[in-house]
Amino acid sequence: MQTKASKLKRLFEVLFVSTRLGFTSFGGPIAHLGYFHEEYIRRRKWMDEKSYADLVALCQFLPGPASSQVGIGIGVMRAGILGGIVSFIGFTFPSVLALIIFASFLHTFDLSDAGWIHGLKIVAVVVVAHAILGMANNLTPDLKRRAIALVALVTTLLWQSTFSQVTVIVGAAFIGFFIYRHKLDEKQTPTYKFPISHRIGYICLSLFFGLLLLLPILREVTAVEWIAMFDSFYRSGSLVFGGGHVVLPLLESEFVRAAWLTEEQFLAGYGATQAVPGPLFTFAAYIGTVINGWQGGLLATFAIFLPAFLLILGTLPFWDSLRQNAKIKGALMGVNAAVVGILISAFYQPIWTSSIFQPIDFALAAVLFSMLVFWKLPPWIIVLAGAIGGLLISYI
Repeated sequence: MQTKASKLKRLFEVLFVSTRLGFTSFGGPIAHLGYFHEEYIRRRKWMDEKSYADLVALCQFLPGPASSQVGIGIGVMRAGILGGIVSFIGFTFPSVLALIIFASFLHTFDLSDAGWIHGLKIVAVVVVAHAILGMANNLTPDLKRRAIALVALVTTLLWQSTFSQVTVIVGAAFIGFFIYRHKLDEKQTPTYKFPISHRIGYICLSLFFGLLLLLPILREVTAVEWIAMFDSFYRSGSLVFGGGHVVLPLLESEFVRAAWLTEEQFLAGYGATQAVPGPLFTFAAYIGTVINGWQGGLLATFAIFLPAFLLILGTLPFWDSLRQNAKIKGALMGVNAAVVGILISAFYQPIWTSSIFQPIDFALAAVLFSMLVFWKLPPWIIVLAGAIGGLLISYI
């Protein structure tokens, strides 16, 4: 039984660690999973490797920003619902604040060719490579699972669409179910006592679907601008599979075509989002600020992330019992192997292809990888070294 003091200590611990990650996690959702794996699993051991992989697989199934949902899930398991909330706030706040400021001053900056940003992209290459090596060793120990990972890699690399990852994961679940349903020598998966009841889970899932149906009706009936904004951001956050980049066409359709902001403003904000750490979904903070000031930025952030919150809180109460089922465990073994393949695919496109252009880029990546893996330096030092290295490369 935890005391109030120990619960409060855990909350502050979650807030501190997630905020530090919020300031240093560059490179997009796949890179974020690498940062989480390094900080939460390798260093702090808040979860075991398999439970982390299962959580990643669950969040890949759900629409919304997968890395943010993984962070929320880890926070919930560490310090309850409040832990999930502070984990989200810590990881998201730095980029939201930066983008709200950028929305007012971005026209005076041109960050697209900044050398330190290129260095941060190379940091993302290093972090993802390290995460993939660790996950591959644990999740693809036999030839069958390596074959599943290879098929997932090739499929998602050659078929890049909104539904490719979901299709691959579902297919891998079926394959894993049939191959491993009778496997008896797997170690028992550790169980977790979630501080969320099934009743809370049902309420969250009901709210998710209820808002998805009700908000468009309220928008038509009231014609209130704030409700229209909330509806557009909520639907964008509810209907996205495959990570933050997939939300861009939805946001452009909702706001540029509807003349809420210009194409130039949209693209400028997208460039700024690439320059800040944290989830790409915080692009909504920029759009909301352009439309209705900082209040609009906060509303947009709340609206686009609310579906992710409701879905992860709605599914976590049922997650542990499902993954303890022998047949479900077989399916998860297949899914986890597929996730490795998907990570390798995302490592190449877009992370590698947008970061490593010349031999000196690869040389910097090799140095940073050695600092992280062999010298075991903290991730924030790697981020700082990468930014400085990218800046020096720009002058060569």
